[in-house]
Amino acid sequence: MVDVLVTNGPMLIAIAAAFGFLMAWGIGANDVANAMGTSVGSNAITIKQAIIIAMIFEFAGAYLAGGEVTSTIRKGIIDSAYFVDSPELLVYGMISALLAAGIWLIAASALGWPVSTTHSIIGAIVGFAAVGVGTDAVEWGKVAGIVGSWVVTPAISGFIAFTIFQSVQKLIFDTEDPLENAKRYVPFYMALAGFVMSLVTIKKGLKHIGLHFSGFEAYALAVGVAILVGIGGMIAIKRLKMSKSADRQTQFGNVEKVFAILMVVTACCMAFAHGSNDVANAIGPLAAVVSVVNSGGEIGAKAPLVWWILPLGAVGIVMGLAIFGKRVMKTIGKNITHLTPSRGFAAELAAASTVVIASGTGLPISTTQTLVGAVLGVGMARGIAAINIGVVRNIVVSWVITLPAGAALSIMFFFMIKGIFN
Repeated sequence: MVDVLVTNGPMLIAIAAAFGFLMAWGIGANDVANAMGTSVGSNAITIKQAIIIAMIFEFAGAYLAGGEVTSTIRKGIIDSAYFVDSPELLVYGMISALLAAGIWLIAASALGWPVSTTHSIIGAIVGFAAVGVGTDAVEWGKVAGIVGSWVVTPAISGFIAFTIFQSVQKLIFDTEDPLENAKRYVPFYMALAGFVMSLVTIKKGLKHIGLHFSGFEAYALAVGVAILVGIGGMIAIKRLKMSKSADRQTQFGNVEKVFAILMVVTACCMAFAHGSNDVANAIGPLAAVVSVVNSGGEIGAKAPLVWWILPLGAVGIVMGLAIFGKRVMKTIGKNITHLTPSRGFAAELAAASTVVIASGTGLPISTTQTLVGAVLGVGMARGIAAINIGVVRNIVVSWVITLPAGAALSIMFFFMIKGIFN
């Protein structure tokens, strides 16, 4: 059946490109909105500013650090050996997975549900492989690990966010002189943010552009960045004109302004790291289709990227956020719990810390679930009454149905595409 690929190759690549763009659009509408939601919800930046920041840093992350080569099959979820004799099935499957995941992400974004783009594409790939090829083609152990991460990931980030926010409360807000203590301790929080964010960028982004650091080098570089950020923060805070004689409420407002500056920096770093990492959810299957078609049916473990694939993914992500990202931003930033810049900072730093822990331990992770867990942790620090339980319930339900929804749509599209071309 390789002749099917030769005959219909250009058409299959064009269809895959269109659906890859749709998937990237969905990532922008849903996942990028997650990363920016805390900054917008805490009023550190406006939605317009968030879109501009995300457009610049997501595009930079996706285009500059999105990778020269991508795994043909994302996360090793299916065994490519089952497709050697019929490579056209892998092509049909990846096209159907892109369409299925893209449609699900856009539907979830319309409802304001923050779901996992990684789990959407994985559910879609598992669906077509299990039904279209055979259940043995799926690495079920990997799938079980992903399901387990639904509980583990939010729990870790929630605990870290709870701890960070409690420390901010005790060291700054609950003291006699919150302004003076903010000047004393905030540079340390800035240094910690610099350390974690530079680690996220080094581990998630720079490896794609040929900059490979050993564990020691990565941590040494991150420590250097942390020291510079801490010193820079100390100088910047000293220059801020804030009256010590102001009442406590005004002092709290001034302290929140300091955290708001910090949130802009963390939002930029998260956007860059997210763009470099999650663009693979859209371009991985697309690269696989292009590679298999161009090689006449040969399936490699890695697929080199054709020049137009990365820009396609980067533009799709940016357009999805700009046109369709507001609803998910509102869910994360305003509907779960009331966020201020200090609370939003605690949530964002906790999410980034969890990403670092996960990349170091190989834990399958969803940035969405990490951030939602972190926002919940901040809410819990103020008591269960501070959390909108109804919104949380809807989010958890959307997580649970993401895998089967992606799988069901993918199976349907797989048989339709197979029927058209075979």
